[in-house]
Amino acid sequence: MASVVEVAGIKTRDQGTFRSVAIVGPPNSGKSTLFNRLTGLRQKVANFPGVTVEHHIGYMRNERGEEVALIDLPGIYSLTPKSEDERVTVDVLRGEMPGTPKPDAIVLILDATNLNRHLVLAARVIAQGLPTLVLLNMSDSLKSQGGSVDVLALARELGNPVALISAAKGEGIEVVQRFLSSKGAAAAPFEIPVINISDVAQCREWACTVTKNSSYRKPLPSEWTKRLDGLILDKKWGPLIFAIVVVAVFQCIFSLGQPLSDAFKTVLDLGGAKLGAMLPGGLFESLLIDGAWAGVAAVLVFLPQILLLFLVIGILEDSGYLARAAVITDRTMRKVGLNGKSFIPLLSAYACAVPAIMATRTIEDKRDRIATILIAPFMTCSARLPVYTMIIAAFIPERRILGPIFGSRALAMLGLYVIGFLAAVMTARILKSSVLKSKDSPFILELPPYRWPTVQSLGLRLYDRGKAFVIRAGTVILAVSLVLWALTHLPLHDGKPPEIGNSVVAQFGHMIEPAIRPLGFDWKIGVGLVTSIAAREVIISTLGTLNGIDPESHALSLQQALQNQLTLGGAAALLIFFAFAMQCTSTLAVVRRETNSWKWPAIQFTYMTVLAYVGALVTNVAITRMFG
Repeated sequence: MASVVEVAGIKTRDQGTFRSVAIVGPPNSGKSTLFNRLTGLRQKVANFPGVTVEHHIGYMRNERGEEVALIDLPGIYSLTPKSEDERVTVDVLRGEMPGTPKPDAIVLILDATNLNRHLVLAARVIAQGLPTLVLLNMSDSLKSQGGSVDVLALARELGNPVALISAAKGEGIEVVQRFLSSKGAAAAPFEIPVINISDVAQCREWACTVTKNSSYRKPLPSEWTKRLDGLILDKKWGPLIFAIVVVAVFQCIFSLGQPLSDAFKTVLDLGGAKLGAMLPGGLFESLLIDGAWAGVAAVLVFLPQILLLFLVIGILEDSGYLARAAVITDRTMRKVGLNGKSFIPLLSAYACAVPAIMATRTIEDKRDRIATILIAPFMTCSARLPVYTMIIAAFIPERRILGPIFGSRALAMLGLYVIGFLAAVMTARILKSSVLKSKDSPFILELPPYRWPTVQSLGLRLYDRGKAFVIRAGTVILAVSLVLWALTHLPLHDGKPPEIGNSVVAQFGHMIEPAIRPLGFDWKIGVGLVTSIAAREVIISTLGTLNGIDPESHALSLQQALQNQLTLGGAAALLIFFAFAMQCTSTLAVVRRETNSWKWPAIQFTYMTVLAYVGALVTNVAITRMFG
């Protein structure tokens, strides 16, 4: 019987039913699009043993009905790694990743419109001696732009099967299933000239020979691509277009997301009412409805807005615009000592700081990488979005500012994102001019072609993000809600729970209240600040639970309870506090792993907390003096 081993969480056999196949390719070659096409929803995110580099694992069945495990590895340009991401890919391909056996085969995906530049990678990958299928992606663009290639001639040159595909349209990908069904032995070692990757002339020499023998004709950029790049990358118009895009995103979150959230809240309220009617009265009903349901539902109501944010970001990313935005922001990044390579991690921090910090492994310079890690949590992540939306909707009436396209609530939300970004920029400037000072490094980025985003790609992204949000609501937030409910019912007196003002949680809140009273916060907000260290959005479930149990606010919605609980100055101070504070244990843990020290996360947490407190204090005092 064939032995079974674990490959990065994948079960595989040395021969027979299960196989592990690595999907390899340069960045922006369509590697992840192909992976999503092949695996659909049958995928998960994991880390390699001993490192925090994230990769995707998916499953598909070959023509014989056997299950095949696909590993989507980080993008590389060569097998001479310059970053942690590239080093992981190289180690996996060479069988040098601890606890991860060498893959059985390789699917190598290259951009058919940039074949000259990508062939050097193909030579090195094929030389590893594993069965390799070479896929030339974006065949539709190659053909429409007047390019061509003799696939059979190229296959003879490379000594491996080659196929033209369009991962975005799903054209030609059936060849992958046929390849995975074959039991072909490893190809003979591929004899190629010794190429110095840093020697550009020598790399053209070899690649040009292969492309010439394959009758490769490079496609010409389309006229509309030239015009778009001329406009989007223009020094004057580029930043203006970028600003318009950002404004449109936030207006979309409120104009479309708020009605969806209101409708979803109605559904959740009805569900809670029906569930409560089915239960006997008493503590058990209170535990499920006032504790679990109220706490989780208070956070879940913001799911539509979060999904809408990810949908817009996905459209911008898949269309090719975000890569251009990195070029635009490179000019700003350089002024604070960083470059455009920090933009992609910082951009992903708007979703979550954890994968953003992992994404800094693509930054070669160690000091630049640490600086990016330290400022990433200032970016307004999706966990802050529910907090912002809740307070803005409660205290800022919707008024038109630029007609129907931009309102006061969207302006407030945009202002908070700008504040977080400015805090990151100023912090980066301080770090890069002192303890993390380093030489400027060039920013090189291969711009992907403009493409229409696919429904499948966007759908999978929304599914992943929605699933992660719901899981967190059903674990961390649920656990905190249940613990809070218990603490509001202790200590018991004659077997009966106390009034909420005399409960354990209230006693703790009153103990820390003197420290936060100058910020305009009461004891309930104080308890929320403490519980939100686990995860930022936990403050919503905390306030939902506390106000749901309190007789004075039980019949009120959370927004109405906050209006009675906070002054305008206190509400603004709470927004500023969450814009700056490091309220995320997961982020602190990943910073510890990435920097291999508790020094940097300790400095980060202390600095951000002090900045949050001072900023909230100044805000409360200023607004109170202005509006009374």
